[in-house]
Amino acid sequence: MISIKHREAAPTPPMGWNSWDCYGASVTEDELLGNAQYMAKHLKQHGWEYIVCDIQWYEPHAQSTVYRDFVPLEMDEYSRLIPAVNRFPSSANGAGFRPIADLIHNLGLKFGIHIMRGIPRQAVHQNTPILNSNVCAREIAQQFSICSWNTDMYGVNAEAQGAAEYYNSLFKLYAEWQVDFVKVDDICDTKFAPNNPYSAWQEIELIRNAINSSGRKMVLSLSPGPATIENAWHLSQNANMWRMTDDLWDNWLALLAMFERCELWSTHVGDGCWPDCDMLPLGKISIRGYEAPRFTRLTHAEQITMMTLWCIFRSPLMMGGEMRENDDWTFSLLTNDEVLRLITHSFGARQLEKSRDIVVWGSKDRNGSQYIALFNISNQKKVVSVDLQSYGFSQISCIKELWEKQTYEVAGGILKKSIELHGSALFQLTQ
Repeated sequence: MISIKHREAAPTPPMGWNSWDCYGASVTEDELLGNAQYMAKHLKQHGWEYIVCDIQWYEPHAQSTVYRDFVPLEMDEYSRLIPAVNRFPSSANGAGFRPIADLIHNLGLKFGIHIMRGIPRQAVHQNTPILNSNVCAREIAQQFSICSWNTDMYGVNAEAQGAAEYYNSLFKLYAEWQVDFVKVDDICDTKFAPNNPYSAWQEIELIRNAINSSGRKMVLSLSPGPATIENAWHLSQNANMWRMTDDLWDNWLALLAMFERCELWSTHVGDGCWPDCDMLPLGKISIRGYEAPRFTRLTHAEQITMMTLWCIFRSPLMMGGEMRENDDWTFSLLTNDEVLRLITHSFGARQLEKSRDIVVWGSKDRNGSQYIALFNISNQKKVVSVDLQSYGFSQISCIKELWEKQTYEVAGGILKKSIELHGSALFQLTQ
């Protein structure tokens, strides 16, 4: 029987920072700790707590979001990838990520890492040992099971002797490093196995069992998407969050597509299991990316729409930009406590209406108040008008828009708001 105690690891959607959007595969120790110090000083009091080191921390010469194929990786004698010392100096002499984790924990924050599903191809080619097993890497690998966009790993044959021992040894190591969050990639989408969209389910179970056996509570995040709704039951039994989409970047059409994904997954939100809209491409991104460094291309109105949808839906929030370069606008988005309250205290989010021009969402708060979000998805500024009673909102004594921090009067139960193109408004309704 699969344990569901994993839900205790993420009672509310995780909020943090991930290094991918600004540093790709090339983040360094100084950059991790610099962002951790910023979060501890400026964002921790608003609920932000995770610092997540994304992909290829074991690749000594990673330079950007572009992967170098078939290059030597840092690996220990038991087929386990370890941090590249030139990028993470404190990992020298077998220390791994423990020194960084300790520094982050001392700031009152939590530490996470990214891994790829499977076992390093390098380990398979060298046929290195598996800890606590009589077999070696070649005997547990599925060499036909590969990632379509990264050459680091082969999939694992979950039924092979030594497969469970391999994953157990990984998460035993991560527990020794005091890791709090693990993002597992190439395990939740359909691209690597188009004829069997959920063929990695056995590896997901191995990972779940390995976390349970590690003795340490860790959030399990699965990427990338789109995850399939038919497998929601399996995802919720094993993971804390899973991607509903491929990588989301700073363009309106990608953001617009999230409305459909959120509607599809809305009934599966809660109880330590969080469908994931992906990272927030806010502030300074692509510092070492496919393109030149830039501040997000999303307009201010689109950024508010993204934050509003993510929060009312209760997606995990992972800031993607270099936080030390936040401008006042970006900072204001990340520190609006009345909006962020929806992440921790709201429930029952649902899409109430969708047309060619507008989308309306509603949810409730544990304190008895209610929320309604109005989205203008048209290409022009519009006055959005909704009948609150038709959505079940009645006997409202106070209406407050949480981004403008202004109160509104409602005549005859009709709420009207002029909203910029691609913009939104989020109201708290109090009886």
